[in-house]
Amino acid sequence: MRLKFILSEVAAGLRRNLTMTIAMILTTAISLGLLGAGLLIAREISAMKTIYYDKVQVSIFLTQDVTAEQKQGIEKELDKLKSDGEVKNYFSESRDEAYKRFKKQFAAQPELVQNTPKEALPESYRVSLVNAERYDIIKKSFTEGKTADGQPKYMAGVDTVRDEGQVLDRLFSVLNGLRNATIAIAAAGAIAALLLISNTVQLAAFTRRTETGIMRLVGASRWYTQVPFVIEAAVAGIFGAALAVGGLFVTKALLIERSFASMIKSGTIPPITAGDIWAVSPLMIAAGALLAAVTAWVTLRLYVRQ
Repeated sequence: MRLKFILSEVAAGLRRNLTMTIAMILTTAISLGLLGAGLLIAREISAMKTIYYDKVQVSIFLTQDVTAEQKQGIEKELDKLKSDGEVKNYFSESRDEAYKRFKKQFAAQPELVQNTPKEALPESYRVSLVNAERYDIIKKSFTEGKTADGQPKYMAGVDTVRDEGQVLDRLFSVLNGLRNATIAIAAAGAIAALLLISNTVQLAAFTRRTETGIMRLVGASRWYTQVPFVIEAAVAGIFGAALAVGGLFVTKALLIERSFASMIKSGTIPPITAGDIWAVSPLMIAAGALLAAVTAWVTLRLYVRQ
Protein backbone atom coordinates (compact mmCIF):
# COMPACT_ATOMS: atom_id res chain seq x y z
CA MET A 1 0.00 0.00 0.00
CA ARG A 2 2.81 2.39 0.89
CA LEU A 3 4.68 1.63 -2.34
CA LYS A 4 1.50 2.14 -4.36
CA PHE A 5 0.91 5.49 -2.63
CA ILE A 6 4.49 6.65 -3.25
CA LEU A 7 4.32 5.71 -6.94
CA SER A 8 1.00 7.50 -7.34
CA GLU A 9 2.50 10.60 -5.73
CA VAL A 10 5.48 10.40 -8.10
CA ALA A 11 3.19 10.19 -11.15
CA ALA A 12 1.05 13.04 -9.87
CA GLY A 13 4.10 15.19 -9.15
CA LEU A 14 5.52 14.68 -12.63
CA ARG A 15 2.19 15.59 -14.22
CA ARG A 16 1.59 18.57 -11.94
CA ASN A 17 4.87 20.29 -12.91
CA LEU A 18 4.92 19.05 -16.49
CA THR A 19 6.72 21.99 -18.10
CA MET A 20 9.41 22.05 -15.40
CA THR A 21 9.76 18.29 -15.71
CA ILE A 22 10.22 18.52 -19.48
CA ALA A 23 12.81 21.30 -19.05
CA MET A 24 14.62 19.19 -16.46
CA ILE A 25 14.64 16.15 -18.75
CA LEU A 26 15.92 18.14 -21.74
CA THR A 27 18.66 19.88 -19.76
CA THR A 28 19.76 16.56 -18.28
CA ALA A 29 19.69 14.94 -21.73
CA ILE A 30 21.95 17.61 -23.22
CA SER A 31 24.55 17.38 -20.44
CA LEU A 32 24.52 13.57 -20.43
CA GLY A 33 24.65 13.50 -24.22
CA LEU A 34 27.82 15.59 -24.12
CA LEU A 35 29.21 13.33 -21.40
CA GLY A 36 28.48 10.29 -23.58
CA ALA A 37 30.15 12.00 -26.55
CA GLY A 38 33.23 12.65 -24.43
CA LEU A 39 33.35 8.99 -23.38
CA LEU A 40 32.98 7.85 -26.99
CA ILE A 41 35.80 10.19 -28.06
CA ALA A 42 37.97 8.66 -25.33
CA ARG A 43 37.18 5.17 -26.67
CA GLU A 44 38.01 6.35 -30.21
CA ILE A 45 41.35 7.76 -29.06
CA SER A 46 42.21 4.47 -27.38
CA ALA A 47 41.27 2.50 -30.51
CA MET A 48 43.22 4.87 -32.77
CA LYS A 49 46.30 4.59 -30.57
CA THR A 50 46.14 0.82 -30.91
CA ILE A 51 45.86 1.11 -34.70
CA TYR A 52 48.43 3.81 -35.36
CA TYR A 53 51.09 3.24 -32.72
CA ASP A 54 51.36 -0.39 -33.80
CA LYS A 55 52.32 0.89 -37.26
CA VAL A 56 54.83 3.46 -36.05
CA GLN A 57 58.30 3.11 -37.48
CA VAL A 58 61.33 5.22 -36.65
CA SER A 59 63.41 6.08 -39.71
CA ILE A 60 67.18 6.43 -39.37
CA PHE A 61 68.35 8.28 -42.49
CA LEU A 62 72.01 7.82 -43.41
CA THR A 63 74.45 10.36 -44.75
CA GLN A 64 75.39 10.37 -48.43
CA ASP A 65 78.97 9.24 -47.67
CA VAL A 66 78.10 6.58 -45.09
CA THR A 67 80.67 3.77 -44.95
CA ALA A 68 80.21 0.05 -44.42
CA GLU A 69 81.99 0.35 -41.06
CA GLN A 70 79.57 3.07 -39.95
CA LYS A 71 76.60 0.89 -40.98
CA GLN A 72 78.00 -1.91 -38.83
CA GLY A 73 78.13 0.50 -35.88
CA ILE A 74 74.52 1.52 -36.46
CA GLU A 75 73.34 -2.09 -36.70
CA LYS A 76 75.31 -2.97 -33.57
CA GLU A 77 73.42 -0.26 -31.66
CA LEU A 78 70.10 -1.48 -33.08
CA ASP A 79 70.94 -5.07 -32.07
CA LYS A 80 71.69 -3.82 -28.56
CA LEU A 81 68.28 -2.06 -28.41
CA LYS A 82 66.67 -5.24 -29.69
CA SER A 83 68.29 -7.33 -26.96
CA ASP A 84 67.15 -4.72 -24.40
CA GLY A 85 63.54 -5.27 -25.49
CA GLU A 86 63.09 -1.83 -27.10
CA VAL A 87 63.28 -2.76 -30.79
CA LYS A 88 61.01 -5.41 -32.29
CA ASN A 89 62.80 -5.61 -35.63
CA TYR A 90 64.50 -3.43 -38.23
CA PHE A 91 65.48 -3.56 -41.88
CA SER A 92 67.69 -1.61 -44.20
CA GLU A 93 66.17 0.30 -47.13
CA SER A 94 68.50 1.09 -50.01
CA ARG A 95 68.27 4.19 -52.16
CA ASP A 96 66.67 2.17 -55.00
CA GLU A 97 64.07 0.71 -52.62
CA ALA A 98 63.36 4.16 -51.14
CA TYR A 99 62.84 5.62 -54.62
CA LYS A 100 60.56 2.76 -55.62
CA ARG A 101 58.44 3.30 -52.50
CA PHE A 102 58.43 7.05 -53.14
CA LYS A 103 57.09 6.59 -56.69
CA LYS A 104 54.36 4.27 -55.44
CA GLN A 105 53.40 6.62 -52.59
CA PHE A 106 53.17 9.68 -54.85
CA ALA A 107 51.88 8.01 -58.01
CA ALA A 108 49.04 10.54 -58.12
CA GLN A 109 51.60 13.38 -58.41
CA PRO A 110 53.71 12.49 -61.48
CA GLU A 111 55.38 15.93 -61.65
CA LEU A 112 56.73 15.52 -58.13
CA VAL A 113 58.11 12.07 -59.01
CA GLN A 114 59.72 13.35 -62.21
CA ASN A 115 61.36 16.30 -60.45
CA THR A 116 62.74 14.20 -57.60
CA PRO A 117 66.01 12.46 -58.44
CA LYS A 118 66.83 9.12 -56.88
CA GLU A 119 69.85 10.68 -55.19
CA ALA A 120 67.54 12.88 -53.10
CA LEU A 121 66.29 9.85 -51.20
CA PRO A 122 68.93 8.54 -48.76
CA GLU A 123 69.48 5.07 -47.46
CA SER A 124 67.78 4.37 -44.16
CA TYR A 125 66.95 1.88 -41.48
CA ARG A 126 63.27 1.31 -40.69
CA VAL A 127 62.83 0.40 -37.03
CA SER A 128 59.72 -1.11 -35.41
CA LEU A 129 59.45 -0.78 -31.64
CA VAL A 130 58.14 -3.10 -28.96
CA ASN A 131 56.45 -0.16 -27.25
CA ALA A 132 55.63 2.32 -30.02
CA GLU A 133 55.08 5.16 -27.55
CA ARG A 134 58.79 4.97 -26.60
CA TYR A 135 59.89 6.09 -30.06
CA ASP A 136 62.21 8.74 -28.57
CA ILE A 137 64.53 5.98 -27.30
CA ILE A 138 65.91 5.59 -30.84
CA LYS A 139 66.77 9.26 -31.22
CA LYS A 140 68.47 9.29 -27.82
CA SER A 141 70.50 6.18 -28.65
CA PHE A 142 71.88 7.70 -31.85
CA THR A 143 72.44 11.23 -30.54
CA GLU A 144 75.91 12.14 -29.29
CA GLY A 145 75.23 15.72 -28.24
CA LYS A 146 74.22 18.97 -29.90
CA THR A 147 75.67 21.17 -32.59
CA ALA A 148 76.58 24.82 -32.10
CA ASP A 149 73.10 25.90 -33.22
CA GLY A 150 71.39 23.52 -30.78
CA GLN A 151 70.51 20.77 -33.27
CA PRO A 152 71.05 17.07 -32.42
CA LYS A 153 74.48 15.71 -33.31
CA TYR A 154 74.05 12.14 -34.45
CA MET A 155 76.55 9.30 -34.45
CA ALA A 156 78.78 8.79 -37.49
CA GLY A 157 76.84 7.83 -40.62
CA VAL A 158 73.46 9.05 -39.35
CA ASP A 159 72.04 12.16 -41.00
CA THR A 160 68.77 12.41 -39.04
CA VAL A 161 66.27 10.34 -37.09
CA ARG A 162 62.61 10.89 -37.90
CA ASP A 163 59.96 9.82 -35.42
CA GLU A 164 56.51 9.19 -36.87
CA GLY A 165 55.26 9.07 -33.29
CA GLN A 166 55.76 12.84 -32.94
CA VAL A 167 53.08 13.44 -35.57
CA LEU A 168 50.76 11.03 -33.78
CA ASP A 169 51.39 12.75 -30.46
CA ARG A 170 50.25 16.05 -31.94
CA LEU A 171 47.16 14.40 -33.42
CA PHE A 172 46.21 12.73 -30.15
CA SER A 173 46.91 15.95 -28.27
CA VAL A 174 44.24 17.66 -30.40
CA LEU A 175 41.82 14.77 -29.91
CA ASN A 176 42.41 14.77 -26.15
CA GLY A 177 41.72 18.51 -26.11
CA LEU A 178 38.45 17.90 -27.97
CA ARG A 179 37.49 15.22 -25.47
CA ASN A 180 38.31 17.46 -22.50
CA ALA A 181 36.38 20.38 -24.01
CA THR A 182 33.34 18.18 -24.57
CA ILE A 183 33.41 16.88 -21.00
CA ALA A 184 33.90 20.44 -19.68
CA ILE A 185 30.82 21.60 -21.58
CA ALA A 186 28.97 18.55 -20.25
CA ALA A 187 29.98 19.53 -16.71
CA ALA A 188 28.64 23.06 -17.26
CA GLY A 189 25.40 21.60 -18.59
CA ALA A 190 25.23 19.25 -15.62
CA ILE A 191 25.49 22.20 -13.21
CA ALA A 192 22.62 23.91 -15.02
CA ALA A 193 20.59 20.68 -14.86
CA LEU A 194 21.25 20.26 -11.14
CA LEU A 195 20.20 23.85 -10.41
CA LEU A 196 17.02 23.29 -12.41
CA ILE A 197 16.33 20.05 -10.54
CA SER A 198 16.85 21.86 -7.23
CA ASN A 199 14.44 24.65 -8.21
CA THR A 200 11.88 22.15 -9.48
CA VAL A 201 12.00 20.16 -6.25
CA GLN A 202 11.61 23.33 -4.17
CA LEU A 203 8.61 24.41 -6.26
CA ALA A 204 7.03 20.96 -6.04
CA ALA A 205 7.54 20.83 -2.28
CA PHE A 206 6.04 24.29 -1.88
CA THR A 207 3.03 23.37 -4.02
CA ARG A 208 2.35 20.23 -1.94
CA ARG A 209 3.25 21.70 1.43
CA THR A 210 -0.31 21.39 2.76
CA GLU A 211 -0.70 17.68 2.07
CA THR A 212 2.80 16.85 3.31
CA GLY A 213 2.08 18.88 6.47
CA ILE A 214 -1.07 16.85 7.07
CA MET A 215 0.84 13.61 6.54
CA ARG A 216 3.41 14.68 9.12
CA LEU A 217 0.64 15.51 11.60
CA VAL A 218 -0.82 12.02 11.31
CA GLY A 219 2.55 10.39 11.96
CA ALA A 220 4.30 10.06 8.59
CA SER A 221 8.07 10.29 8.81
CA ARG A 222 10.06 12.99 7.08
CA TRP A 223 11.65 10.37 4.85
CA TYR A 224 8.23 9.05 3.83
CA THR A 225 7.01 12.51 2.76
CA GLN A 226 10.19 13.37 0.90
CA VAL A 227 10.92 10.14 -0.95
CA PRO A 228 8.38 10.86 -3.75
CA PHE A 229 10.28 14.04 -4.64
CA VAL A 230 13.56 12.14 -4.77
CA ILE A 231 12.04 9.45 -7.00
CA GLU A 232 10.52 12.10 -9.27
CA ALA A 233 13.94 13.64 -9.80
CA ALA A 234 15.53 10.21 -10.40
CA VAL A 235 12.84 9.29 -12.94
CA ALA A 236 13.39 12.59 -14.76
CA GLY A 237 17.14 11.89 -14.75
CA ILE A 238 16.59 8.43 -16.22
CA PHE A 239 14.33 9.84 -18.94
CA GLY A 240 16.98 12.45 -19.70
CA ALA A 241 19.67 9.78 -19.92
CA ALA A 242 17.50 7.64 -22.20
CA LEU A 243 16.95 10.65 -24.44
CA ALA A 244 20.71 11.29 -24.48
CA VAL A 245 21.42 7.68 -25.48
CA GLY A 246 18.88 7.98 -28.28
CA GLY A 247 20.58 11.20 -29.37
CA LEU A 248 23.92 9.40 -29.61
CA PHE A 249 22.38 6.75 -31.88
CA VAL A 250 20.84 9.46 -34.08
CA THR A 251 24.17 11.32 -34.24
CA LYS A 252 25.95 8.09 -35.16
CA ALA A 253 23.51 7.38 -38.01
CA LEU A 254 23.07 10.89 -39.41
CA LEU A 255 26.46 12.49 -38.77
CA ILE A 256 29.27 10.03 -38.09
CA GLU A 257 28.33 7.35 -40.63
CA ARG A 258 27.65 9.93 -43.36
CA SER A 259 30.26 12.64 -42.84
CA PHE A 260 33.13 10.25 -42.01
CA ALA A 261 32.07 7.29 -44.16
CA SER A 262 35.14 7.39 -46.42
CA MET A 263 37.58 7.68 -43.50
CA ILE A 264 35.91 4.80 -41.67
CA LYS A 265 35.89 2.64 -44.81
CA SER A 266 39.58 3.30 -45.46
CA GLY A 267 40.45 2.45 -41.86
CA THR A 268 41.75 5.95 -41.11
CA ILE A 269 39.49 6.14 -38.06
CA PRO A 270 37.75 3.25 -36.32
CA PRO A 271 33.94 3.18 -36.53
CA ILE A 272 31.68 4.00 -33.61
CA THR A 273 29.48 0.96 -33.23
CA ALA A 274 26.18 0.44 -31.47
CA GLY A 275 28.15 -1.63 -28.96
CA ASP A 276 30.27 1.41 -28.10
CA ILE A 277 27.16 3.44 -27.32
CA TRP A 278 25.60 0.63 -25.29
CA ALA A 279 28.89 0.36 -23.38
CA VAL A 280 28.70 3.98 -22.14
CA SER A 281 24.90 3.96 -21.69
CA PRO A 282 24.85 2.38 -18.18
CA LEU A 283 27.20 5.09 -16.90
CA MET A 284 25.02 7.81 -18.42
CA ILE A 285 21.82 6.36 -16.94
CA ALA A 286 23.40 5.82 -13.54
CA ALA A 287 24.81 9.36 -13.55
CA GLY A 288 21.45 10.83 -14.54
CA ALA A 289 19.48 8.98 -11.87
CA LEU A 290 22.04 9.30 -9.08
CA LEU A 291 22.86 12.99 -9.54
CA ALA A 292 19.18 13.94 -9.83
CA ALA A 293 18.22 11.92 -6.75
CA VAL A 294 21.10 13.24 -4.64
CA THR A 295 20.35 16.83 -5.70
CA ALA A 296 16.69 16.41 -4.77
CA TRP A 297 17.54 14.87 -1.38
CA VAL A 298 20.07 17.61 -0.53
CA THR A 299 17.60 20.29 -1.60
CA LEU A 300 14.87 18.86 0.60
CA ARG A 301 17.23 18.57 3.57
CA LEU A 302 18.39 22.17 3.20
CA TYR A 303 15.25 24.01 2.22
CA VAL A 304 12.25 21.96 3.31
CA ARG A 305 11.63 21.74 7.07
CA GLN A 306 8.38 19.86 7.15
